[in-house]
Amino acid sequence: VQLQASGGGLVQAGGSLTLSCAASSRTFNNYFMGWFRQAPGQDREFVASIRASSRSTYYADALRGRFTISRDNAKNTVYLQMNSLKPEDTAVYYCAARARTATSGRYYTTDDYDYWGQGTQVTVSS
Repeated sequence: VQLQASGGGLVQAGGSLTLSCAASSRTFNNYFMGWFRQAPGQDREFVASIRASSRSTYYADALRGRFTISRDNAKNTVYLQMNSLKPEDTAVYYCAARARTATSGRYYTTDDYDYWGQGTQVTVSS
């Protein structure tokens, strides 16, 4: 499975960006998908995740209300809408896919995922 993230860039504080992650797999609609981010010198951290059916979404507590994850299974794509961006949101954003069976968890650790995209840089200026 190949994941291609895009949509990053430079934005002023308070602005918005939408990231996209396109998957090459024909079974994308079976995958639990997630977004993570990694700032310089820090560990990769959970941002949001979404079930294959889109019925449930999960967010890092600090980001709930500003970020929205969604997916379009017909386009094999997952999105991350980011609003009211802050300088501390500056990071490389990664999408990830879980091919293993998903149970009831929200899957918020890097070990929960099997495939990773290359990352897209988001820089928020103050």
